[in-house]
Amino acid sequence: MQLNGKDYSFETGRFAKQANASVMVRYGDTMVLVTATCGHTPKDLDFLPLTVEYREKLGSAGKIPGGFFKREGRPSEKEILSARLIDRPARPLFPKEWRHETQIVATVYSFDSEHDADTLAATAASAALMISDIPFKGPYSEVTVARVDGEFICNPTFAQLELSDLEMTVAGTDTALNMVEGSSKEISEDDFLAALEFAHDNIRALNNLQRELMALTSKEKIAINAEEVNEELVEIIKQTISDKVRTQIRTESGKEERSAFRVAIEEEANNAVNEKMPLEDEKELALRKSKIAKIVSKIEKSEMRRMIIDENRRLDGRNTTQIRPISVETSVLPRAHGSALFTRGETQSLTTVTLGTKLDEQMVDGLLPTAYRRFMLHYNFPPFSTGEVGRMTGTSRREIGHGNLAERALRMVAPKEEDFPYVLRIVSDVLESNGSSSMATVCAGSLAMFDAGVPFKKAVAGIAMGLIKEDDGVAILSDILGDEDFLGDMDFKVAGTSDGITACQMDIKIEGLTIDIMRNALLQAREGRLHILGKMNEGLAEHRNELSDYAPRLTTMYIPVEAIGAVIGSGGETIRSICADTGTEINIEQDGKVVIAARSNEAAQKAMSRIEDIVRPPEVGRVYAASIKEVREGLGLIVEFLPKTKGLVHISQIGYEDYENLADGFKNGQQIEVKLLEIQQDGKFRLSRKALQEKPEGYEERRRPPREDRGNDRRYDDRRHDDRRGGSDRRHDDRRDDRRHDDRRGGGDRRHDDRRDDRGNRH
Repeated sequence: MQLNGKDYSFETGRFAKQANASVMVRYGDTMVLVTATCGHTPKDLDFLPLTVEYREKLGSAGKIPGGFFKREGRPSEKEILSARLIDRPARPLFPKEWRHETQIVATVYSFDSEHDADTLAATAASAALMISDIPFKGPYSEVTVARVDGEFICNPTFAQLELSDLEMTVAGTDTALNMVEGSSKEISEDDFLAALEFAHDNIRALNNLQRELMALTSKEKIAINAEEVNEELVEIIKQTISDKVRTQIRTESGKEERSAFRVAIEEEANNAVNEKMPLEDEKELALRKSKIAKIVSKIEKSEMRRMIIDENRRLDGRNTTQIRPISVETSVLPRAHGSALFTRGETQSLTTVTLGTKLDEQMVDGLLPTAYRRFMLHYNFPPFSTGEVGRMTGTSRREIGHGNLAERALRMVAPKEEDFPYVLRIVSDVLESNGSSSMATVCAGSLAMFDAGVPFKKAVAGIAMGLIKEDDGVAILSDILGDEDFLGDMDFKVAGTSDGITACQMDIKIEGLTIDIMRNALLQAREGRLHILGKMNEGLAEHRNELSDYAPRLTTMYIPVEAIGAVIGSGGETIRSICADTGTEINIEQDGKVVIAARSNEAAQKAMSRIEDIVRPPEVGRVYAASIKEVREGLGLIVEFLPKTKGLVHISQIGYEDYENLADGFKNGQQIEVKLLEIQQDGKFRLSRKALQEKPEGYEERRRPPREDRGNDRRYDDRRHDDRRGGSDRRHDDRRDDRRHDDRRGGGDRRHDDRRDDRGNRH
């Protein structure tokens, strides 16, 4: 089919034929191979054992990987985020009873540098699952939407994304959208919905393309043995715990109390069942205990959902639109450049901001040309934040995904480099979690930026919305708890300013989410966001006017492009010397922009002065820091006072001291300050060290006889002098009468005549 003017195609039967199914998707010249494979026997697990891998081969873009090994290594952040874009819309469409280990592997084999491969891989994953023998309730498709000059574009090029005011990745089936991920420049809720509707039209077209592939080739699906429900067991548990569950969920309680109650009623249900349905076999008892836990969870879920829809009452006593109590603290950490502690209910984020220089930028190497990031947000979710014990072996995929969402929300209103040339790193450490910690990170990050003095345009806040849908009853929940996220049908995170949306992320667990429900959720999210912004502004409403005392000071200046080489010097010698002498860090760009990072204004001014000295022509009267290049006894010092510019400090201008031996007081490479006294007609520079010194008390200059008195000077009447003037100097006359001299002039020099004869003969 044609999509945005280019061919979009699926192919199967040629690649990776031993997988349960494989599909090669192509859009433009970007090609991704996606395979779907499953284990032969189901596992005894209480979750879907699905793994998704997305890999980019750098050879697909004609690049060789960097590093020592010259091969692709562990997945990059981009690859992890792309794998999540495949996993999130696919996972809800597997049957709940499916317990076979399942793996989706997407590999980019051709990349045209115009179209990203992530949405292609997600759509091809659905196609592979549909034609395989793996049970799957698809198809679903995924597209990216941009808007340029008011017009929506499906699967835009990278160049079009640069001009767009939104970038939204949307996945869905024919009837519903089940994933949204995106960022935007403060768009309205109406624009957001319009983008979703445009995306859904293209999603349906791609779903039809998958069905065309299915009509050509597909396999019979693996049968799933549905677990039999023991009605007697269910009835015993209901009679034992239902009333207690109804009472507990209507009692205002915290996360710990609810967890303790859940453990207690599971134990009580086990005792009741063992009393009425005794078993002796240990394995059977363990298996039944697992079933009892599932039944208890279903009863609790059902009771909670009915309470919310029928009574507009939630687990912690709030109604559907209420936000939990919020507290804001800034400048929590004295040595951080900026810090904030944001607490909302039982969710807490301690966030810091660090201001760096050009050298702190992160180099990003992938299929696209190497780029540099100057705005980074890192999100950490330690196990103690949920009261659990866990291994801390590295950054998880969840941490990368949540951090990326918060980063996009804040980056959309961050200052441009020309306005604030710092590199910005935000780090969020989640200290407590019961609800959306990624949205708490957005709030804490915005406050920490204000605290650091970053000229942030506006405060940004985030809120997580939930949904409960039972038959015709629908309840939209603001600021959801962890239990409401787990037991609900939607997790919808929206971040933005008071003027519009900057980022969003939505995952749907059910079909049938209409545009009207989405519109109501967005409007309710806006009310909650404005409430949170109000609480944040009470703590810190705008950025501080001064940076932290511990932050580097950046000073910007411009030099002529032709002078860049002189400032850098041979092999970087000059600029390294300036940095070492002034304690600064200097970055020079190709357009002549110079950014000086220093801990003090004095150091920055010193570095600027050194650079100005280099690019400014020598100026009489200026003082220069010079380096001695040569010590000449009886003459003075040859010094370099500008790069590749030397001058003479005559012995009479070295100082007020008497120097019998200059080498005793001066060495090559020694640094001295000199003043430029004169630029002579022949371009030579006359310098003075003495002019910068204070004249000692009682010092008298050595006097020379006046020029007009030289006529009476004995040396003036010296015979040699008279001979020179009068022509009687013997040496002078000898030179005139010398035979060789006359021969040269008169043609009598034998060598000269021979040369002429010889030339004549040769000619």
